[in-house]
Amino acid sequence: MSIILGAFQTMNPNGTVGVSWRHPENTSLGFLTLDYWTRLARQLEEGHFDFLFFADSYGYPTTPDGQTIDQALVDATNLPLADPITVVSALAAATTRLGLVVTSSTQVERPPAVARRYGTLDHLTGGRIGWNVVTGAAQASSAALFGEEMVLHDRRYAQAEDHISICLKLWEGSWADDALVADKESGVYARPERVRQIEHKGEFLSAKGTYGLPPGPQRSPLILQAGASRAGRDFAATYAEMVFIGGGDTEEIKAQIADIRERAVRGGRGAQAIKFVAGAHFIVGADAAEAAGKRAQMLEFATLENAATTYAWLTGIDLTGLPQDEPLPDLHTEMGQSALDRFLNPATGLRRTPREILTEFRDNGLNGTVFIGDATAVADQVEAFLEYTGADGFLVQPHITPGTYDDFIGHLVPELVRRGLVDEAKGGGTLRSRVFPEHGDHLPEHHVGASFRVPREA
Repeated sequence: MSIILGAFQTMNPNGTVGVSWRHPENTSLGFLTLDYWTRLARQLEEGHFDFLFFADSYGYPTTPDGQTIDQALVDATNLPLADPITVVSALAAATTRLGLVVTSSTQVERPPAVARRYGTLDHLTGGRIGWNVVTGAAQASSAALFGEEMVLHDRRYAQAEDHISICLKLWEGSWADDALVADKESGVYARPERVRQIEHKGEFLSAKGTYGLPPGPQRSPLILQAGASRAGRDFAATYAEMVFIGGGDTEEIKAQIADIRERAVRGGRGAQAIKFVAGAHFIVGADAAEAAGKRAQMLEFATLENAATTYAWLTGIDLTGLPQDEPLPDLHTEMGQSALDRFLNPATGLRRTPREILTEFRDNGLNGTVFIGDATAVADQVEAFLEYTGADGFLVQPHITPGTYDDFIGHLVPELVRRGLVDEAKGGGTLRSRVFPEHGDHLPEHHVGASFRVPREA
């Protein structure tokens, strides 16, 4: 079984644990140069990664009354954050096989703009583009930045249903496969009778019109999603082809994957219709001692203050204002409720304290899963994790760039190849065909997007 490998990045100088831009070997202060990203993309492609994944948000860490948290600027915690869609064409030109996945929010972006942007990139990347669909992160600051009221969590997902339906109708339902002619001799570019207007009238969003360009190699980009709430799981079960699972407790990961698979089956999709990748840190050394040293060095750049800023960005809750050694009280947020629920554990009644939560965020980052050791030990941990949870692969979380990937590719990948977990011979093609060789380039028939397609001519 060949596992899926993605590299998690943001257009920010930090990795996902601590204030790693200060590390003397980190090159991430170059994150606003094309050279930084093209070098990384080529390294990932040569190291047998399947795709480079960009997380993104317009939100940033703020206090409950909406003021920018000073520590966020000092530490560069999710501020600054540049727009990753702008570098995709350059990365596509620098590589031939690497998939490129970018996050766009259904709250911030309008559907026809998303459809045209990702449809254009489907052409320019040769079908290697993916869309990570989110309803937004750090919604309070993002909404305020756009001069809007924050939409409640579940209603954001209801609006997202309208949003992605419009996009899928444009990608799949406007141009027939045989609409494009581009015949200079006859003077016909496209057959009007094979191009149609789409129409969508939803509770939140409506659209009527013709898609602005002929379909690309995939038609629809590979669709990813990362929500862990009940509404997020329902959305994933209907629309996602790949789900990004936050790491941490293996029981929770296993249960979440099983739950989404079950929902997908109930919705008429197969149990294997969705691939799951878990966020994880890999601290790999030539031997156990070197790996332990790298882990200790990682923690030198992590503080509880930085962890509190990250948690506030994610949930809108300032844990430093609560009693540090008392169990977390009943709390609710319309921003990142899953980051609260993971510490409340209603099944057991056990609740962690703010100090325990911040310590975990400091040590393990947002996603929580950490593999440490030499290549053999980490590969053993990887196999056990995948077998137990049912995950299909990983989003490798960076600490320092390119050091995290130097170690992963130099130490671990050869061992994964030896065990048959990484296929050195995996070729190019579209991102969808790389992830789902059995599906080919386009959405499978069991996906709701396929129902919007223009019928074949009689």
